[in-house]
Amino acid sequence: MSADNIKLGHDLSEAVAALLADLPIKAASFIVTIYGDVIEPRGGVVWIGNLIETCRSVGITETLVRTAVSRLVTAGQLAGEREGRRSYYRLTDAAQAEFAEAASLFYGPEPAVRWQFVLINGPAPEEIMQGLERDGFARLSPRLAMGTHPAPPLPGRVVVFNAELATENGALKELAEEAWNLRHFAEAYSEFTARFGTFSRGVGDCVALSPFDCLIARLLLVHQYRLIMLREPHLPKSALPADWPGEEARRLFAELYLRLSKKADAYVGRRFVNESGKLQETTPVSQARLDHLKSR
Repeated sequence: MSADNIKLGHDLSEAVAALLADLPIKAASFIVTIYGDVIEPRGGVVWIGNLIETCRSVGITETLVRTAVSRLVTAGQLAGEREGRRSYYRLTDAAQAEFAEAASLFYGPEPAVRWQFVLINGPAPEEIMQGLERDGFARLSPRLAMGTHPAPPLPGRVVVFNAELATENGALKELAEEAWNLRHFAEAYSEFTARFGTFSRGVGDCVALSPFDCLIARLLLVHQYRLIMLREPHLPKSALPADWPGEEARRLFAELYLRLSKKADAYVGRRFVNESGKLQETTPVSQARLDHLKSR
């Protein structure tokens, strides 16, 4: 069966459809979410028909899916494989490692803070600096950045210093307020909590939701949370405002993810396939994610 012959998309429940209101979703970014949440813990390979079916329900056309997949192949994140008339796409080894590391932020225990300073040598430091800022680092000068993430892969003309900050007084909070746009991230977390908190209260134990509803709701939950988590600086509590909304968002993410997962994973096990057959409903990696979320 080709991707063109499958039943594309499903009618979403009113509650899940409401999550999409005023929520622009880019094809490549959402496909990355699908791979990170569903495919990476199940071997990293999936039939493109599953991507088309899933994306169709959030308003992404087949043409946009195919274009986005091609761009991800060009970027070195996916590699294509054919089995008869079907096309499958797998995460490259580099992307698999990158996705697994990112997953630890969403599903793992709260990470310990590791401070890093990155000094950029040589000409034209701006492009490197902008990349660091996208990864949650703060610009202290045109050539010096500070952050708590492990620094992303960087060219050879940078120097990375690991550091421990001894101060736990108000000076650290003042530094954070000056170096990072914490208000932007606070607003993003508050919007996330408002949107998914309303959904959570409305669906309760998810009995009224179909398995496909649960999968799409979980993907939207992960997608919106990921857009904040991979950009925010992950500062220690001593550097954050007293009313920091990230904690509430973190609790909501864990609680709702757990409620949605039984039906969502059941749908994956029934409908998602790779070149060897159906994907497993549960794997040691996917179960470990659930166990970590339960322990929060």
